[in-house]
Amino acid sequence: MKLHINGDINEYYVQTLCMIFFPGEKFSGEEEEGAPVLYLDVTEETDVITATAKLLYQGKESTATKQIVLTGEFTKDRCRKIVIGHAILSAVGELMHYRPSWGMLTGVRPSKVATELLLSGMSKTRVRKALTANYMVIPKKAALATDVALREQQIIGNPDARDCSVYISIPFCPTRCSYCSFVSYTSKRLLSLIPDYLILLCQEIRTKFEAIRELGLNVLTVYIGGGTPTILDATQLRTLLSTIAACTDVSRLREFTLESGRPDTIDAEKMAIAKAYGVTRVCVNPQTLCDEVLKGVGRCHSAEDFYRAYDIARKSGIDCINTDLIVGLPGDTFGTFAETYDEILRLDPENITVHTFCVKKAAEILREGKRVYNLRGGDAGKCVDYSQIRAAEAGYLPYYMYRQKNMVGNFENVGFAKPGTECLYNIYMMEEIHSIFAAGAGAVTKLVDYAPAGSGKKSVIQRLFNDKYPYEYLNSDGGRTQAEQIVQFYRERGF
Repeated sequence: MKLHINGDINEYYVQTLCMIFFPGEKFSGEEEEGAPVLYLDVTEETDVITATAKLLYQGKESTATKQIVLTGEFTKDRCRKIVIGHAILSAVGELMHYRPSWGMLTGVRPSKVATELLLSGMSKTRVRKALTANYMVIPKKAALATDVALREQQIIGNPDARDCSVYISIPFCPTRCSYCSFVSYTSKRLLSLIPDYLILLCQEIRTKFEAIRELGLNVLTVYIGGGTPTILDATQLRTLLSTIAACTDVSRLREFTLESGRPDTIDAEKMAIAKAYGVTRVCVNPQTLCDEVLKGVGRCHSAEDFYRAYDIARKSGIDCINTDLIVGLPGDTFGTFAETYDEILRLDPENITVHTFCVKKAAEILREGKRVYNLRGGDAGKCVDYSQIRAAEAGYLPYYMYRQKNMVGNFENVGFAKPGTECLYNIYMMEEIHSIFAAGAGAVTKLVDYAPAGSGKKSVIQRLFNDKYPYEYLNSDGGRTQAEQIVQFYRERGF
């Protein structure tokens, strides 16, 4: 796709808007035959910003001009983005005969704008209307974003500056799903790194917790993610969990999650160990209960394996079980998804997370030459609507939401929970209200000096990146350098 831009415009922002309509599109410096071409012109006067967008595609063209008056309600930069969004969505949407559900909201956190508006004093009704009028969000998505924002704020309450969470990375899986974009490793050679990886990981965990104790911080949640953490055998899992237990009083944690994930890695011994060491939340993720679809995306387990693993997790006595499902998987239909969803509701887990199928550049499915990007999403829209309607009927509330580029149908990922069982780590991580100390390959420590809305200040966030790959991580210093940076960050703020 070729862009011709004139004016004070963030080109990346324009690209993200275009990718709503042309998912997977690449932006080049030259006009290519058959590729869409967008012209965008923005002019600014004393109190008015005008944007004109024109799309040329498949021998057709569409033009839209929009204006916004600077009233002081929004910053000039926000007004510029709004008017550009209106112009592009109007011009491109008319030619493509498509209205994106989330309008011009392209970021990871679609509820962020709703949160800002709520904290400014707007009522729930006014926030919904503002999302629809200013950001072109369709009404049912505006309602969802507002509901999630409200729930998040109720759960967050008044954060304490000494609160923090810990994330631990186990970036290994038994096999790689064809759509996966996470840093996870599956070959025998890489899986053979696990014993040495675990030694260094435990060293980094101890180092990070030492920094937390030195600073007098209060750990609220611990989240062990992947990859597939339960790829560890029982002895290795016990080593990891006992290391954590030696570093902090797990009985005082508000939440302790083991993202077990793949049903084919879950057994009774591992779940018993998890329970014994204070784990309060596990994830058992089928993605779908259709064996044909599972096979098609490289999930080397069956629906029956999921039922077995779920039963083991439930009988372990661990308080909270989450199940992940994916809408829009290749080969899935509304009928098979609805059957899956109804079965999950029958099992009655505390949490259900519904993801929309999303493919990134590193996914195996793209190397297979399959066309996976889908603007309108086929049955995905019906599946998303069904999941949200049925969740409400069954007493689950949406509490957590995020979006990614190139999602089928431009939809969203939503976490549903029975009241009081929400995954706190997900909210803390997404809303960036306190620091997340991360250990392991590919893990990112996020240091947060949180400034609440209306304080007149901006939150300060500093990220510390671990080596991405396990074989690189094995040559690292076990988090010692990061621990020094962490202490310095907090000392500068009076801790």
